[in-house]
Parts: sequence; C-alpha cells; structure tokens
Amino acid sequence: MAYTDLREYVAALEKKGKLKRVKKEVDKDWELSAVCRQLFKKIPPHDRPALIFENVKGFAIPVVAGVLGASRHIYAIGLETDSVEGINRKWDHALGHPIAPRVVKEGPCKENILHGKDVDITKLPIPIWTVGQDPGPFFTSPYVITKDPETGVRNVGTYRMEVKGPNKTGFLIGKHQDASWHLRKNNAQNKPTPVAVVIGADPSIGYVSVSKMSESFDEFAVAGALRGAPVDLVPCETVPLEVPATAEIVLEGEIPPNALEHEGPFGEFTGYYASSVRAEPVVKIKAIYHRHDPIILGYPPSKPPNESSFVLSYYRSAMIWDELEKAGVPDIRGVWAHGAGAVRMFTVVSIRQRYPGHSRQAGLIATTSHAGAYLGRFTVVVDDDIDITNLHDVIWALSTRCDPETGMDVIRRCWSGPLDPIIPKGKKGFNSRAIMDACRPFEWMADFPLTVSVSDEIKKQTLKKWGDQIF
Repeated sequence: MAYTDLREYVAALEKKGKLKRVKKEVDKDWELSAVCRQLFKKIPPHDRPALIFENVKGFAIPVVAGVLGASRHIYAIGLETDSVEGINRKWDHALGHPIAPRVVKEGPCKENILHGKDVDITKLPIPIWTVGQDPGPFFTSPYVITKDPETGVRNVGTYRMEVKGPNKTGFLIGKHQDASWHLRKNNAQNKPTPVAVVIGADPSIGYVSVSKMSESFDEFAVAGALRGAPVDLVPCETVPLEVPATAEIVLEGEIPPNALEHEGPFGEFTGYYASSVRAEPVVKIKAIYHRHDPIILGYPPSKPPNESSFVLSYYRSAMIWDELEKAGVPDIRGVWAHGAGAVRMFTVVSIRQRYPGHSRQAGLIATTSHAGAYLGRFTVVVDDDIDITNLHDVIWALSTRCDPETGMDVIRRCWSGPLDPIIPKGKKGFNSRAIMDACRPFEWMADFPLTVSVSDEIKKQTLKKWGDQIF
C-alpha cells in the first residue's frame, strides 16, 4: 500500500527500527546540522537511522532528516521494497509505466491558510546548515513546481532556496534545469513565473524531485508509478499550479521577471562552496498553507557521504542503464554512480564484452547520456566479474586492467555548471571527462592472466560447513 504522506512514512520507519527520536533541545542553526553530519560520519550505513528532532529551540515544529536516504535500507523502505534489486525494479517499472496524477478538490495541506501580511517563513525552523559560512537559513529539500508557459508541461525539482525575509527567498537554478526554461520563457515576455514549493510529502515525490528527468516525463506520474497509486493533487490558492494534497507545508508565489539578487554562498552536496555569491532569481511568496502540526523536512548537505549519496545514486544509475540499453549497447550488467564522487562525478559501468570497442562504446554513451552528462567527471567500464558498488574492486580493476596510454580517453567541453569545484570562477559551464577502460583487452581476453579466486563449489562447501562463523 502506498504511503499517503510524509508522516505515515515516518511512522513506518519507526516501526521498522529505522527512526530515532531526538527529544533533547536542539538549536536549529549551529546544532541540528552538526548532529546530522555526525550521524553520517560515525554510524555505518547499514545501522544509520533517520532522525526526528522533536524539540527545536524556539519552535513548535519538528524537523526530520535522513528519511529519504540515510541508508540503502531506508531508501528501500521508502519504495516499499527490501533490497537493492527491488529498488532497481521499482525504478525500471516506474519509468516505463507512469501513473498520471489526479486532481481533487480538497486536501489536508490546506487545513491552515495564510495570505499577504500573515505570510512569514521565518516562523519555520529552517536551519543554517553551516554556521559562519552560509549567509543564513536555506531550504535544502523543497519540491519546486513550475510549468512550461507554452506547453503546460509540469516540472518538479529540488533547488536550494535562501531565506531572505518573511515572504522572500533566493532561488539557485542551473541553466540545465527544466524550470530554468520555464523562467526564461516567461522572462522573455516580461511575465512572472508562478511557483509552488512543497516542504514535506510522501517519499516518492522526494525521489523524483531530485532525479533530473528529461522533459518527456511528468515527475508526479513517475512518483505515482513508484508508489503504485496516483498522486492526488489540489489546485493552488493564488497561482495556476497543483500541489500534493497531503503535503506538510506549501509556499506559493511568483518569480518576478528578470529580477535578480545576490544569492549564496552555500555548502553543497559536493562538499565545497563552489558557486560563491551570484545574482539569481528570487521568489516572492504570496500564500502559505500547512497541515495541523506540520513536519519540516531537512536535507543536510556536506562532504560525502551524505543523504544525496543514497538518494541520487539509485536513480542516476538506473537512468544511465536505461539510456545505454535504449542506445543499443548490449550486455550491460550494472551501473553504479558512487556517493564518494558526489554521485555525479564517478560512475562505473559493468559489461560482458561481446565485440571490439564494446567497452569504449559503453563508456562514451554513459558519459554523454542525459542522466550522466551534467557535472560528470570519471566513467569507468569494467568486466562483469567486478562488484561495481565496491570501490576496492573498482580500483583493483583500474590498477590491473587499465593501461593509461591505451585505456583512457578525455573528452572536452562537456556539460558542467556553477557547482563544479575544479572549474575556476568565470569559466563555469564546461568541463572535461575521463573515460577509463578497465576491462580485459578484448583482443587477448582469453590469454589475460587468471584471477586468483575460489570456485563456486568450494564456496558452497565452505558455507555449508562453517556458515557465518569467524575463523
């Protein structure tokens, strides 16, 4: 059964022992983020729980963090499955069989409605995620809804939003984002861009919001397929958009045409302050509504590992795999976008080699695919005997099967953006990529040195005798 909202999902995490209630008072600015970062630093992924801060100093609203991807197990619970294979199957099915959302008249998100002078987002416990470096509080997990003014195609995306006052936020949006096209089209006609911002919803909406899908997908329809039921939407109060009926909090307003203000800096998922202070659009908030006793969803940014390490890895890996197969590359055995590479910067593709050039073909297409193109850096192609999720295995393959002279290619002027830390200020937008062929050379694969390994039969006999005993 699909989760109807964030709170039902949080209850499911608690029931499965994957939620810790933090009852001690916590300061939203210097303390909340620090606790989250220690969670990722100190606790192994398989034991890592999500957190709910019940006693945020000066506020009556709790903050949850880690509920989308503190661990692979939590991600799997969010998709109502129990394994990595189940996660992959969910994404494969959802991309091929979307379920259209349905519009309903009413929803609990409108239990409390505020307009005009009553709008004050500073009353929400939005953290300063890095004290002394961030200029103020930032929404890090808003699900921002816009529509193409020409086609009416809807987009749901996650973009950082700096709190600039009671009814105004910053809005960092890259030129590659679908919402950026909507904004530019409206700016060209000197028209405001309607915006709705959802703070907290069922996990499927969070997963699609950060997914960077192509324009052909309706993210709400893919979310419906992930959850196995249509997403119920209600019309907004002041703008021509729709929002999930069971959202915790909704902000709605407009981006004024061609109006820019200083935004940032902000410590991002890459682990760096790469974009400094920039002139970016602002959102003027006209209405806010929320459920009784709402929950704030937080998404702590930091040097990997962080929540995006898990949230983004599965989707990006599945989409690159899907694009490789659609491009006609055969025998793809797996794709994994590593969290250690901030998900976007280190991708491994496993193949079963069929013909000369097969490994280079896989590397080139994975690197330039829509899902793999933005902010990429390294693509490694390995044989199917390598565990692509294990960096030790991947580095071993690179070290023993990749000759730097013949096994590496560099392509230039690729799609980058403002958050790329290695690109200097003033030159953002392009970067280069390395494609590393760490497969056994096809032309003498049969003569390549044998791997030291234990046969499946010996493994089976050993497990039968010893089981999980340590010896």
